Amino acid sequence: MNYIDQTVVMKKTNTRRLKNKLAKGMFFLSTLFGVVVLFILIVRIISQGIGWIDLDFLTGKLSTQVDRAGIMGAILGTLWLMVVVAPVTMIIGVSTAIYVELYVKNSKVKSIIQTNIANLAGVPSIVYGILGLTLFVRLLDFGNIVLAGGLTMSLLVLPIVVVASQEAIRAVPDHLSEASYGLGATKWQTIRRIILPAALPGILTGAILALSRAIGETAPLVVLGIPALLIPFPGGIFDTFTVLPMQIYYWTLDSSLVAEYANLAAATIVTLLVCLFVLNATAILIRNKFQKKY
Repeated sequence: MNYIDQTVVMKKTNTRRLKNKLAKGMFFLSTLFGVVVLFILIVRIISQGIGWIDLDFLTGKLSTQVDRAGIMGAILGTLWLMVVVAPVTMIIGVSTAIYVELYVKNSKVKSIIQTNIANLAGVPSIVYGILGLTLFVRLLDFGNIVLAGGLTMSLLVLPIVVVASQEAIRAVPDHLSEASYGLGATKWQTIRRIILPAALPGILTGAILALSRAIGETAPLVVLGIPALLIPFPGGIFDTFTVLPMQIYYWTLDSSLVAEYANLAAATIVTLLVCLFVLNATAILIRNKFQKKY
């Protein structure tokens, strides 16, 4: 290589290094901007709402009087919604992942299923609300009850569980299943006793993400017509209900008329964030326990 060729190579190398530094700097600044905005938002919400959180607020009923309003009905509605969403998404999502990864042999069929799952993951949440309104509220005549809302939210987060479960199953080493077959186990015995326990940490991760999104979604429930009115506390999946995001949504709208509703909305946001933190922390502990075991 002569001197001119070395000079050209050095210039190209320096240009690539400069582009690499610029890209790293841009990504760092973008991340820093997002973190700073999120920090400011959380600090403002906590400072605005923390003074409104007390036992009466957490255990009281909804009220038109700001100083007497409570969110226990919304908390119970959120919990009952998860009672429907969690088992439906786990059973259907994990079963779908097992079928696609371990039973489908035709590559074209598998490709079609994978493409549809990916497309469903990108559908706007309000479309699922329209589907739930048409199918569960009107066609099946469920009305605005927990079961209709839970099934609608299950459709929304189902692709997350399916994709996460597929990735977890793929990550299980082949030698584990081959050893099971070598000892005379059937395919279902291998799946139940070897593959699923080993893939459980990844599956739980998908379930965490799915439940967290379901708890924080509002658009599908707005389409279903879920109220945030003075309704009784829900006692089962066949009762009318409201949830924390819906209560935040309506109080935010009402804050244009009564400024104190903004403080109630901020206090409810803090409560929702705490619920999400507790849910995620519990699920992570369970996941880590199984991860150490398998």
